[in-house]
Amino acid sequence: MDVALARPQVSGFYDKPTGAIQYVVADPTTKRCAIIDPILDFDEKSGATGTKSADALLDFVREQGLGVEWVLDTHPHADHFSAAHYLKQKTGAPTAIGDRIVDVQALWKAIYNWPDFPADGSQWDRLFADGETFRIGTLPVRVLFSPGHTLASITYVIGDTAFIHDTLFMPDSGSARADFPGGSAARLWRSIQDILALPDETRLFVGHDYQAGGREARWESTVAEQKAGNIHLVAAHTEADFVGLREARDKTLPMPRLILHALQVNMNGGRLPEPEANGRRYLKFPLDGLR
Repeated sequence: MDVALARPQVSGFYDKPTGAIQYVVADPTTKRCAIIDPILDFDEKSGATGTKSADALLDFVREQGLGVEWVLDTHPHADHFSAAHYLKQKTGAPTAIGDRIVDVQALWKAIYNWPDFPADGSQWDRLFADGETFRIGTLPVRVLFSPGHTLASITYVIGDTAFIHDTLFMPDSGSARADFPGGSAARLWRSIQDILALPDETRLFVGHDYQAGGREARWESTVAEQKAGNIHLVAAHTEADFVGLREARDKTLPMPRLILHALQVNMNGGRLPEPEANGRRYLKFPLDGLR
């Protein structure tokens, strides 16, 4: 199928507690689909986990008569748990992420003092390299390495769409932070330029929306709309300007409330810690690990 003509059906599922969007991307010809960035529910106050969000995706897939071909992560998330492992168990579909996940694993393995953790990406079925291609049904997919927010972030370019995770947000919200361990505002700028080099009509789907000004949640724009109206790109026309803007803003932001909870799960492919002798699972926190 001609990449320029391939037009997937995209359904977004907004998670209000985290501002994150989960996606089901379907090939209308074959009814095959991929699930991108699914969420495993977690309440930090009670420690309760749940599958309501992920089960809603499965219900939608079933109602639409779709077959799940892939469960895809764009990067290891810092504000919610990934449901990739749960959905693999439910659907049998392979899981995948970018191959630089091993760099994130090595970094956070040290932060968590987790010496026996296998930092080799083996928690996923497939690790995608920059430029690698695959298909969802007949839909062509190209992997675009787009770090800056994390060391391992990738964009999935699927037909006339791109799933750009935490690079750009909606035009009225600017860009994503780049101050996590391994983050880089300069690298984020270059990743954004790679995304903006896609055709102007490319539909861009963001990883988060924080409802700027109290508006309804939105998650779809185009390359042309981002070029014309993204508040951070309008304010910063050069890499140096963008780095100055992004780093100054990042200094004002608190760390995500779930970053220490989520990374130990998400760098393990969405697997919760193994139960201990009493049958309960426990998270591990590095005190004073992120200053």
